[in-house]
Amino acid sequence: MNKKSLIEKWLSDDLTEEERIAFEALEDTPFHKDIVANASKFKASGFSEMPNFESFKKRIKAPEVPVKKLQWLNPMLKIASVLMLGLGVYYFLFMNVMTEVHTMVAEKTTIELPDSSRVVLNALSEVSYNEKNWEDKREIKLQGEAFFDVAKGAKFDVVTSKGTVTVMGTEFNVKQRGDFFEVACFEGTVRVVTDNKTEILKVGDNLKWYKGVLVTGQHTQKEPQWTKNSSAFQRIPVSEVLAELERQYDIKITLESVDVNQLFTGAFVHDNLENALMAISEPLSLEYEVIKPNTVRLSTSE
Repeated sequence: MNKKSLIEKWLSDDLTEEERIAFEALEDTPFHKDIVANASKFKASGFSEMPNFESFKKRIKAPEVPVKKLQWLNPMLKIASVLMLGLGVYYFLFMNVMTEVHTMVAEKTTIELPDSSRVVLNALSEVSYNEKNWEDKREIKLQGEAFFDVAKGAKFDVVTSKGTVTVMGTEFNVKQRGDFFEVACFEGTVRVVTDNKTEILKVGDNLKWYKGVLVTGQHTQKEPQWTKNSSAFQRIPVSEVLAELERQYDIKITLESVDVNQLFTGAFVHDNLENALMAISEPLSLEYEVIKPNTVRLSTSE
């Protein structure tokens, strides 16, 4: 029964026991009882008559007492929302900030990660990692080429567009340039995952992935030669060799009748363009000509 009906029946003394309990539970019941009690102290006028409920309600104009609802949940939800928003903003601004390191043409740089792991970045390469979250997730993204000397600890992931290299603590080199992907292990053991294939490399092992073809092999080096200012290649397509030459010397190479798919084994230095051009052109029976300070033409020998 609604509040209005309860009061009407109370005024007419017609409440059942169940309705009386409901009436007593109303918040403004004491107010109505006080009104009736005070009214009984006055003698009614001979012209007065018992008002009906509507007249009584208009005369006393009882203040409307709002029904108290369980509103405690709303403030708690608001507080929780503010806290969640604050945590989200904090994570985005402070915990999810990526540290990025880039190298320019003919530039190399060495960086130290939060766990003292060392990364040597080759020319025109880029790495990014979350320094704030490093203890929980040792992961670094790579575009280009880098040599890693990883401190022992939790697993360490190098993520590229062609595959992921996972280690615990070791030395290895990763190169990812376009369709070319290469990993060489110099210390410890590394796991390389490309598409649905997984390879385990030990000291002296290397892996090449080029245009969908995966080849594993061996090397005898103790560290990548490019860290000593010399790029070395073992049965690598000429296109990749010349691209590396352009990166190391900031030059543009034009070709005339050169088969860029033939394989090259050899090396070139990073501090003398003439010597580097000779080291590449002679084994391939090519001729070179420096036509501008930053442009070189390579052509097949007649």
